[in-house]
Amino acid sequence: MNSFDPTEVRQYLLGLQQSITQAIESADGGAKFLTDAWAKAPDEPLQGDGITKIMEGGAVFERAGCGFSHVRGPRLPPSATQHRPELAGAPFEAMGVSLVFHPLNPYVPTVHMNVRMIAAGHEGQPPVCWFGGGMDLTPYYGYDEDAVHFHQVCHDALKPFGDDKYSRFKQWCDEYFFNRHRGEPRGIGGIFFDDFAEGGAENGFAMIRSVGDAFLNAYMPIVERRQGTSWGEREREHQLYRRGRYVEFNLVWDRGTHFGLQSGGRTESILLSMPPLVRWSYQRQPEPGSPEARLTEHFLVPRSWL
Repeated sequence: MNSFDPTEVRQYLLGLQQSITQAIESADGGAKFLTDAWAKAPDEPLQGDGITKIMEGGAVFERAGCGFSHVRGPRLPPSATQHRPELAGAPFEAMGVSLVFHPLNPYVPTVHMNVRMIAAGHEGQPPVCWFGGGMDLTPYYGYDEDAVHFHQVCHDALKPFGDDKYSRFKQWCDEYFFNRHRGEPRGIGGIFFDDFAEGGAENGFAMIRSVGDAFLNAYMPIVERRQGTSWGEREREHQLYRRGRYVEFNLVWDRGTHFGLQSGGRTESILLSMPPLVRWSYQRQPEPGSPEARLTEHFLVPRSWL
């Protein structure tokens, strides 16, 4: 990694977690984040530490989780070497911040954001360092202006790193956050990238900083616009049903979940993305012409928002 110092990444990620959770507490106005600092025991497969922050039962956020982790292990798990077979079985170091916020009001979308770094290398070889992350939005009731705003902020965060980055990472997001067993996107997308090493470690680090720093501007204006919208039992039932699709993706398809579980990570922290309440209904179909039907017909279709 030449002169690149991973401790700078750790310091940035800890600061990012703190600034985001402070902003979410302020927006909620009631609930506070529980801070759960942890460290792996010497006899565990992974070594390292982290901080899990979780807020439940808030006025705005029913459940909000934001975790930092920094771990080291003797062998990269299979989910991390799909595109780097030469590193199969190599010792690794991984750190990142991952968050998922589940609002109470069904008109406020769920959001996910993650930025991370992984370094790995076999003994006697210089380690290889790469980055990943992104953010995506999962509405239950869609609004064009919210989708445009979210994607515009994502576009602007990536623009300093090349005119191709937003279009590449937007398509990657559409393809990645997709419930293949349902033939349906998880939400309206955003940006996603993985195994990113273009331009060296400093460039990759700069890009995850730009994405992380853009998160609050991408999401909080949407929360402010929608949190006062009145809702009732119908909207709540729809929200709980759609949350089921979110759970399905995270457990069946998400590489981050698989990486954490395969590598012996901390289960409570890995699954902080799960909503507090969810419902499945057999072959549930929205009423034609309804706002619920518009979600799948207009918003859960990969498309350009800019």
